[in-house]
Amino acid sequence: MQKIRKGDKVVVLAGKDKGRSGEVLQVMPKEDRAVVRGINVVKRHQRQTQTAEAGIISKEASIHLSNIAIVDKDGKPTRVGFQVVDGKKVRVAKRSGEVIDG
Repeated sequence: MQKIRKGDKVVVLAGKDKGRSGEVLQVMPKEDRAVVRGINVVKRHQRQTQTAEAGIISKEASIHLSNIAIVDKDGKPTRVGFQVVDGKKVRVAKRSGEVIDG
């Protein structure tokens, strides 16, 4: 079970977007990286294809999992722990102790 999953609201702890938050679009567990909406936006030169226009496009690049943290109910970053509740393993916010939906 992963601590950060697709759809989680996260805040950036380090890097050029420090302090900004966004939603996780994709998680790459083998590389320990995630793509977050509106975070780590880079410009890429794109060649024209049958479906896409040529030009410079902006897209989100992946960010390392150690540089993001899940946002707690009070809007501050929290670490994630695990507990067994009703026979199911669930994610728990260390800051508030609440179960993280997902």
